[in-house]
Amino acid sequence: MKYELVAGFETHIELATNTKIFCSCTTEFGGEPNTHCCPVCIGLPGTLPKLNRQVVNYAVKAGLATHCEIAEVAKMDRKNYCYPDLPKAYQISQYDMPLCLNGYVELSNGRKIRLERIHIEEDAGKLIHSHGDTYVDYNRGGVPLIEIVSKPDIRSVDEAKEYVEKLQQVMRYIGISDCKMQEGSMRCDVNISVREAGSEELGTRTEIKNMNSITNIAKAMEYEFERQCDVLESGEKVIQETLRYDDATNSTYPMRSKEDAHDYRYFRDPDLVTINVSREQVEEIKKSLPELPADKCKRYVEELEIPEKDAQLLTKYRNISEYFDEAIKGVKSPKTVSNFIIGQIFSRLETEADKEEFNIKTTPKQLNDLVKLLDEGKIRNNLAKSTLEKMLDEGKNATDYISESDMGGLDENVLNDLCKQAVEANPKAVEDYKNGKEKAIKAMVGFVMKNSRGRADAALAEQKIKDLIK
Repeated sequence: MKYELVAGFETHIELATNTKIFCSCTTEFGGEPNTHCCPVCIGLPGTLPKLNRQVVNYAVKAGLATHCEIAEVAKMDRKNYCYPDLPKAYQISQYDMPLCLNGYVELSNGRKIRLERIHIEEDAGKLIHSHGDTYVDYNRGGVPLIEIVSKPDIRSVDEAKEYVEKLQQVMRYIGISDCKMQEGSMRCDVNISVREAGSEELGTRTEIKNMNSITNIAKAMEYEFERQCDVLESGEKVIQETLRYDDATNSTYPMRSKEDAHDYRYFRDPDLVTINVSREQVEEIKKSLPELPADKCKRYVEELEIPEKDAQLLTKYRNISEYFDEAIKGVKSPKTVSNFIIGQIFSRLETEADKEEFNIKTTPKQLNDLVKLLDEGKIRNNLAKSTLEKMLDEGKNATDYISESDMGGLDENVLNDLCKQAVEANPKAVEDYKNGKEKAIKAMVGFVMKNSRGRADAALAEQKIKDLIK
């Protein structure tokens, strides 16, 4: 029997506020255990929470960026469960009146993964298991989260990866979170089930908790899909349960039976006031949003004639796209700027983290000036490339490396002499070219470009060399 994967995500994203959701403790990552805490975030009796206004603003931003409806009235609820990482024995979250409803994330294949809701809540502490003992660090407790809950619309592992990547990209663009999965500021719970291909009925789901790597999400989903298929093929039933993924064995194992909403005995938090978000506030927040990556990518392709693959690379991180936008001002060909960024600059950035930070010595204005010299025909592409390498090393302007004589072009008599020298210095390349090896001409053109310090017109040099060989 052929089975279909069905998956939905609950994605927790830590918000980049300076202080926690209900107190003034810092949200800074790291620090000695239990040093970023106060009586409020460790739940001491008699303390009262006070909602951080910026948390609401950031959640509204996330909702607008994912096409959600923003509720004018929302409230906070207590989600009751007893676990060591929650000293109060309940988590303050949102249940039946969340802040954002009915959004979507559009994938590259045109499918829209519907979002059921985005709500705000507090993070729990962190449990550290060591040598049979368990320790609790409450530094993370009370850090503000949004939880983005999707519908079960994902149909493949590739769609799941793209969904997470797009969420991560959008949240970084709008500046509400760094979404560093390795630091836990973005974590996913994956709900997965299988059903007979063509069926509309949902199967029994399992939930894989606290996934903090896109690679592991893919591996866990592949394993769990195969496991559930094997269970059904053997005539047994899938059990609804919460699972943990073990990357060492590439397998999932049960943590506990899967809870439903009624198990948490939600009720309204009596210590927190109702959240009211006016239409005027929503419009104000909407105006503060930057151009979103999907819109920016489309503009690069349609208006600037950047190839789609290159446009996706330029828009993957906000810092790069903003650099590109500055560097193309007034240039004839934005594609030239794109080529320099994706080619030479990217070659110096070894990791995705390096690209996200995009900390380079050459400013957008300096790259813009270099490209304009190309546009005006004052320098050739080879000289521009070698100059950019020096600019990236030292952070100086193009004109610090290019003299007036470099920008004066190459006298035709000098070019003729260089072409003759190239033919004389490369007898094997000449012979290869005569024998039909077209690429052999490149060695002789390279000789001319090197000895002219990039000032020669490569196309013209190639033609002159061909004429000489004939």
